[in-house]
Amino acid sequence: MPHLQFEINKALTDPEKIALSEQVRLIFSDVMDTGIDHISISIREFGTHNLSLGRVKEPEKGIVLVNADIREGRTLQQRRALTVEFMELINTSLNIPKQHIYITLTEHKGEDFHLNERYLTSWKTGEDPLAN
Repeated sequence: MPHLQFEINKALTDPEKIALSEQVRLIFSDVMDTGIDHISISIREFGTHNLSLGRVKEPEKGIVLVNADIREGRTLQQRRALTVEFMELINTSLNIPKQHIYITLTEHKGEDFHLNERYLTSWKTGEDPLAN
């Protein structure tokens, strides 16, 4: 049950948030080879100078910090593809320069992710963790 947290230093409209969440779920499901119903997303909005990234000299153009808590087991190629696709999405949909985006992935055992009815198992290729 990944938790994908997007911190953005500008206000988004509800339609922008809905579209971003839908696209993030599709990207994650495709790249990480898993179902879609267990993907959780947080979008947090901050003032222009409430987020900082050392290389960004013009924060008014936008900054996005992404923290992704994911189940362990994915390859480096999958993890890199995920971050690159997230950066492309943020750039094209929110018009934030790719150099203003920083993504951190943290891997956890499947048993660290809990739903009401059960915890998740370790990731397996092509699985849907909510099936069964």
